[in-house]
Amino acid sequence: MKLISWNVNGLRACVQKGFMEYFKEADADIFCLQETKLQGGQIELDLPGYHQYWNYAEKKGYSGTALFTKEEPLKVSCGIGVEEHDHEGRVITAEYKDYYVITVYVPNSQRELTRLAYRMEWEAAFLDYIRCLEKEKPIIYCGDLNVAHREIDLKNPKSNRRNAGFTDEERECFTRVLENGFVDTFRHFYPDLKDAYSWWSYMGRAREKNVGWRIDYFVTSGSLRERLADAKIHPNVFGSDHCPVELDLKA
Repeated sequence: MKLISWNVNGLRACVQKGFMEYFKEADADIFCLQETKLQGGQIELDLPGYHQYWNYAEKKGYSGTALFTKEEPLKVSCGIGVEEHDHEGRVITAEYKDYYVITVYVPNSQRELTRLAYRMEWEAAFLDYIRCLEKEKPIIYCGDLNVAHREIDLKNPKSNRRNAGFTDEERECFTRVLENGFVDTFRHFYPDLKDAYSWWSYMGRAREKNVGWRIDYFVTSGSLRERLADAKIHPNVFGSDHCPVELDLKA
């Protein structure tokens, strides 16, 4: 089983840069998007064989998630059930027979860390949400988590120490997720692999030089560890400042 996650940084723009060609080539069982930057009715995708689910932000041209799946889920919900966190279209949860699949776009702490305090509230609420779901069945969640967890996960850790995405607070939140038994699937397979990034600034030819950050993840419940087959990053797929990431599961 193949799952793909991609922060497209504006789906309409990404469609003009080859999104559909990659989507067809990938032929994923489940394909998750973040930062679609859409409202309902602003795009129609012809995806034969897929069920489509969308969560739009109330603010136009901002945030947003989508989930495309070959197998129709038992149930699909948007948000995490907390009023203050469910206005920005950041979460879609699809329930299947054996697990939940969640696409998530974690809030960015912003320059000068103006949104770090909110980010901490969101992190706590999201962890509560997935822990509650996990009591029913295992979790697979994916998306732009807006954090490079370890120094190996970005090119210049020292100069970025207190920048959004690499603060001690954000990194500790992800550590807490792992301490709750969840698995960073890419590091499960490649614990020491360097220069493996999923996002690059548009400035200074960063992607060409591979000056990047690994901030896009597949995270699973520990109980799914035996079903993990591989985790991949696809840096040669363009169309966004992020590239797609992949999780392969054994049947």
